[in-house]
Amino acid sequence: MIQVQNLEKSYGDLKAVDGVSFQVARGEAFGLLGPNGAGKSTTISIMVGVLDADSGSVVIDGDKKSSHASSRRLIGVAPQSLSLYEEFSGNENLKFFGELYGLKGSKLKDRVNWSLEFAGLTEQAKKRVKTYSGGMKRRLNLACALVHNPQIILLDEPTVGVDPQSRNHIFDSIEKLKSQGRTIIYTTHYMEEAQRLCDRVAIMDHGKLLALGTIGQLIEQYGGNSVVTAELRKIPEFTSGLPGRLEGTSLRIESTKPMDDIATLTSTGLTFESLHIDQPDLETVFLSLTGRSLRD
Repeated sequence: MIQVQNLEKSYGDLKAVDGVSFQVARGEAFGLLGPNGAGKSTTISIMVGVLDADSGSVVIDGDKKSSHASSRRLIGVAPQSLSLYEEFSGNENLKFFGELYGLKGSKLKDRVNWSLEFAGLTEQAKKRVKTYSGGMKRRLNLACALVHNPQIILLDEPTVGVDPQSRNHIFDSIEKLKSQGRTIIYTTHYMEEAQRLCDRVAIMDHGKLLALGTIGQLIEQYGGNSVVTAELRKIPEFTSGLPGRLEGTSLRIESTKPMDDIATLTSTGLTFESLHIDQPDLETVFLSLTGRSLRD
């Protein structure tokens, strides 16, 4: 559905995007992750035709360049910075964006009603957006991206600053879109969101693509070992044969097969107050690839 090939984009001496290539299949939920300044926003802007690349290409649906009007009609964008008119009602915002895409008459009315229902805003349709809560605005922002019935949906940090109820509603909405076969590109700083929603994930930093794969593939390749923490009932008499590091009654073991190591410990006759396994996840992968230093 989307082919990104050798994208390059510089701002003076800063190379914001440096040879980025990937493909997004039709119906796939694709996560594009990276710390601040990684280059993902520039990549996305090129993908939707807002920016021109210095070199490289983005092809939509086999033969259309992303800058072509026919490609843009296939794409719905819900930006991180809310793209809403505060003095308009929710209904008026949706009508405005629908008209920009050429909708009119009964088709426009049907799509506006569908979008309001999808966002859970039917009862608030005639209220001005400035009276909406943060979660309601986020849901309307998503609805405006969907009003023209796009096949490709780009969601840039769609749950920033929302309450748990709206966050859960947005998750359910995205999963409905996935079930309809829409192609979704998702950016977020919340790793658990990407792990829940995305079929594959690309991780960027300093303009380069560092890793690409399914969640399972990335965890297996970059996640490292599990950590077993066993709180013993008492300090054992003999500690030389114990795996891992013992501090007081706390035994910490890094393991590729945590359940096997627990079984081995149990067979030694040791008794435990508690056992806990920390398994690597997408956040572990992200920090392993991009580092733990703060980004501004």
